[in-house]
Amino acid sequence: MSAVAVARAQGLFHLVGGGWPLLHLRSFEWVFGPKTDVWLQRATAGLLATTGWSLLRTGPAPESLGQARRAGVGSAVTLLAVDLVYVPLGRIRPTYLLDAAMQAGWLAAWWRCGRPRCGKPGGKPRSSARSAPRPR
Repeated sequence: MSAVAVARAQGLFHLVGGGWPLLHLRSFEWVFGPKTDVWLQRATAGLLATTGWSLLRTGPAPESLGQARRAGVGSAVTLLAVDLVYVPLGRIRPTYLLDAAMQAGWLAAWWRCGRPRCGKPGGKPRSSARSAPRPR
């Protein structure tokens, strides 16, 4: 899977996930539990939707792919950490472990994609073995 495809898939996931509580908070809270600070829920949802929109707009240029990778990995790490810390503490419902699995999946997708040539035509994921130096 190319970096562009990973970025756009994650972007759609975040756009839908961020849009849900903005459009219908009652159904979101039915699944994920009531929130005491609705303003914080809306702010988080807005940030996720914005991140999703940015990832959806990823193009094949190296600068665009680098930015998408940073936004995608950064948001996945942050959300995964929140899920894994606050579910065991009982602050958020265990249904957030479904989100944790998705965030781990986004991290795996970015890792599998490879870094230097991912998304370029004919590019292949980076191998873990180092290549021999070129003769001069």
